[in-house]
Amino acid sequence: MMGRPILSRVDSEEVLVRARGLVKAYSTEPVVKGIDFDVRRGECVGFLGPNGAGKTTTINMICCFVSVGGGELEVFGQRVNGDARDIKRRLGVVSQENNLDPDLTVLKNLLVYGRYFGLPREHRLRRAEELLEFVQLEEKRDSHIRTLSGGMRRRLTLARALISNPELLILDEPSTGLDPQARHVVWQKLRALKRAGVTMLLTTHYMEEAAQLCDRVLIMDEGRIIARGTPQGLIEEHIGAEVVELYSTDPSHSDAMALLQGAADHVERAGDEVFGFFRRSESARALLPVLAEHHVVHRRATLEDVFLRLTGRELRE
Repeated sequence: MMGRPILSRVDSEEVLVRARGLVKAYSTEPVVKGIDFDVRRGECVGFLGPNGAGKTTTINMICCFVSVGGGELEVFGQRVNGDARDIKRRLGVVSQENNLDPDLTVLKNLLVYGRYFGLPREHRLRRAEELLEFVQLEEKRDSHIRTLSGGMRRRLTLARALISNPELLILDEPSTGLDPQARHVVWQKLRALKRAGVTMLLTTHYMEEAAQLCDRVLIMDEGRIIARGTPQGLIEEHIGAEVVELYSTDPSHSDAMALLQGAADHVERAGDEVFGFFRRSESARALLPVLAEHHVVHRRATLEDVFLRLTGRELRE
């Protein structure tokens, strides 16, 4: 990868981010309500939650973009309200927006950004060339930003965040708005960084992204952390092994509910769907012949099932 590892893999209990009772409010409206979490060196931690849950505000406090409202927040062992400049120097940030300079070429975007970290020109040029190879944009080095596709811009934003070889990479919805092909290329690059030992903290609305990349996930809702654990651990704890989705034309769902409630460990309904959650695969499969006359989807439980069960299925704007 890029001719050499970005970082050596470090198996460490060293805590890079430590939050205790972290609070933030805008005017009188609390947004983050006393959360605790750690991010250890070498791991990838994901923040999941519906819109307005407090994820981005939490990330912005870690990045020193907004002040801490209360509680404690340390990054690299330093309090963010007192040591913001040094903390920022050691971070790499991929924001939601592709805030690249449209007047500069692909290569110059990296070189100019590297100047903010005081990197010598020869080092910046060597590092930029390595990163362009890593994100598969070496043939676009002299192209202007406006000529790049959305996926290319996202990969360049990732390369720019890595120019200073950061100790912690912050990714705020890194693949939002990308088509499936571009999204999977971004995931490939993030998996490569993870294998190289880069510590990552990300927010995402893509449950598959979190399941593929994250060692641990923290699910937020209304400013609080309501669940935490490994993706598979959360699935086993809150859902089980398998899900049966039954589509019913009966507005009361009485027939579908009756079929599922006697066999499933938990049943939910939403619109024209009824969901049965099964901790044992055998229980789900034994029920399928009884449901033969209905429109049924039988599948493995996913992190998205956990997310929807804990945060609800209603639309959030």
